[in-house]
Amino acid sequence: MATLRRLREVPRHLLVCEKSNFGHDKSRHRHLVETHYHNYRVSFLIPECGILSKELKNLVMETGPYYFVKNLPLHELITHEFIHSFVKKGKLILSLDKDTYEETGLQGRPSKYSGRKVMKFIVSIDLMDLSFNLNSKKYERISWSFKEKKPLKFDFLLAWHHTGTEESTVMSHFSSYRIQEHQPKIALSTVTELQCPVLRSSALQGEPEAACSAPELLDWLGAVFSHTELNNEPHNFISTYCCPQPSTVVAKAYLCTITGFILPEKICLLLEQLRHYFDEPKLAPWVTLSVQGFADSPVSWRENEHGFRKGGEHLYNFVIFNNQDYWLQMAVGANDDCPP
Repeated sequence: MATLRRLREVPRHLLVCEKSNFGHDKSRHRHLVETHYHNYRVSFLIPECGILSKELKNLVMETGPYYFVKNLPLHELITHEFIHSFVKKGKLILSLDKDTYEETGLQGRPSKYSGRKVMKFIVSIDLMDLSFNLNSKKYERISWSFKEKKPLKFDFLLAWHHTGTEESTVMSHFSSYRIQEHQPKIALSTVTELQCPVLRSSALQGEPEAACSAPELLDWLGAVFSHTELNNEPHNFISTYCCPQPSTVVAKAYLCTITGFILPEKICLLLEQLRHYFDEPKLAPWVTLSVQGFADSPVSWRENEHGFRKGGEHLYNFVIFNNQDYWLQMAVGANDDCPP
């Protein structure tokens, strides 16, 4: 089964829609989740569902922890102890304004979205390469820059993939700084008499009077997750939005939203569980899983530069059908590379 892909340019952001099947050899679903690193909010919607299964609820409750460190000096992230204890692979990517960049004395590149007058620079440091060459001139220069020339401090959110005992050492490693452990905030609710778009897995662009399109579905999801009234009543001065047509009313739908710093591996587990939601017959023809990235993250997918000052959107949404087809929608702001 071939994967179909459609680009749609709308004011100030780019939306990419594609459809495939989880059983397809070239399905990209896992890769896309694993390479979107900085996830702030995860939501899923299950029509015709009033009670969450034990398996799904357990996964939801196990999405943490993550850590907040106040005023952490940047040089702490290039020490041998930190890299050896916590970093298995990856880079340190800095998005710096022109003055700060020049003060660091480091080598970087102009932002792709600076315009004619370059005001922002990107510095990328391979931490693993650095850790193997602690006596190199490169390491000495970076260490001098972070410790003496321009001692930068930031507030950090930290999270680690589960490989054993890391969680017990995070607090102790940064014990000399203000560090707090956090659990994601979880909101569970049941929506009654919800008007839902009619979808057909084979009709990504919709069908006149028969099925709604992928962009229409994404707009509707935004309204549902924002708890917006969908009836377009004359007296409603907050929103005139209404459900796209054709539509159907479901007696109840289960809505779950998780907010925090959520690792890709946790989202992979949620996606797999939602895939198997249809292993037994269900009334719902589809379910959705939506993921939003941090607006001020320096990257979106992989190491793709992400712009912040003109919106900061980078998100994706899965529509999972009962025949294992899925739609994947990815959206980014104006100052971003096209989603992968």
